[in-house]
Amino acid sequence: MSSKTAGAGIGGAKGASRALVVHPYLKSRRDDAVATRTVEARLEEAKGLARAIGLDVVTALPAPLAEMRPATLIGKGKVEEIKALCEAIEPELVVVDGQLTPGQQRNLEKVWNTKVVDRTGLILEIFGERARTKEGSLQVELAHLTYQKSRLVRSWTHLERQRGGFGFLGGPGETQIEADRRAIGDRIAKLKRELEEVKRTRELHREARRRVPFPVVALVGYTNAGKSTLFNALTKAEVAAKDLLFATLDPTMRGVVLPSKRKIILSDTVGFISDLPTQLVAAFRATLEEVLEADLLIHVRDVSHPDWLAQKNDVLGVLDELGVEHQQCERMIEVWNKIDRLSVEARPPLPPGPVQIRRATIPVSALTGEGLEALLDVIDAALSERANVTELTLQPEDGEGLAWIYANTQVISRIAKSDGKVELRVAVPPAQWSRFEKRFGEAARG
Repeated sequence: MSSKTAGAGIGGAKGASRALVVHPYLKSRRDDAVATRTVEARLEEAKGLARAIGLDVVTALPAPLAEMRPATLIGKGKVEEIKALCEAIEPELVVVDGQLTPGQQRNLEKVWNTKVVDRTGLILEIFGERARTKEGSLQVELAHLTYQKSRLVRSWTHLERQRGGFGFLGGPGETQIEADRRAIGDRIAKLKRELEEVKRTRELHREARRRVPFPVVALVGYTNAGKSTLFNALTKAEVAAKDLLFATLDPTMRGVVLPSKRKIILSDTVGFISDLPTQLVAAFRATLEEVLEADLLIHVRDVSHPDWLAQKNDVLGVLDELGVEHQQCERMIEVWNKIDRLSVEARPPLPPGPVQIRRATIPVSALTGEGLEALLDVIDAALSERANVTELTLQPEDGEGLAWIYANTQVISRIAKSDGKVELRVAVPPAQWSRFEKRFGEAARG
């Protein structure tokens, strides 16, 4: 078999590249299905990642390990088995669903005589193709270059120079290695400076939002849990929502009016995944800081997924890595999504009455709309716990005070009296309470 490249672009004019997917796992952890995933589910997820970048998965197989081999990660017998499989089916790419060192990647490429990419490389490739905003592109490029820098070696010299996107699967031409390393180092330094400017700009935007009395509610969850579908259902927006891993990368915000007439800003964020590359966590920190600043987190979970318990642990792990406080996680609302995929008997029941806000769980179907009213009620109640709801009466001449109320609080109701006075019921954010009391102390009543 001749050495292969990944073709002329993933899913391009020549069609999708043929891929073989391998999922290595330690046999000693085989039955630990709560802390880690089942092998079957991990293999299915790896195939989903490959398909998300347009690869044609010809076959997929598990690779049980007694121990991790320094040279190839996978044992000699399995390496030879996969070599024979590569000779038979001639894939253009082998996806190893694990973390490979640069040396392991090179050794496997030599033995299998085809291009090899690991889980980190594959996820970075997906992110590189999906990023739409300038900020997202900068973040992904930084993560990509950090990963690529250690993998510039004098092998696969027949591969062409990188073109378009980030080209992991086509691979950069590997000539002038030291010059490339210097160029990458310079580019990384420039990207970090640009992202620092992005971070400062985001902080200015957040500061402006803090002056607006609308709480921010952020959707978090495992990739493909249905966050964007839920976001669209609640906001009537048209964010791309597909049955595809990492369909959403760039955060989106829209307004939602709750049953109490309080307005909130709902934020749709990038999905998490097990073994999320550290380069991506670091690069996307500026974006994910929106999660840190949110007044309330909604953890969207796919209740129909066989490994939904393990997915929860992965999401909580990423939140912990981001520095989300324990108190914020304690107040997080869990949305058990995709109940429409379950039989009637297997569906968790909707809450019959008021739900305890702390650690609330709400079964919903973002697709059919079932349970969404209950979810909005719980969001409303959770935010009311934090806001100071009060009533006040303003004199007819106090136009300046009325303007302050609308600029800094959430007006729940307003009644104009016959004598010109205005009776208001407002929710005052904690950050504005001292200013509110100083300005309206005599007019307000709890």
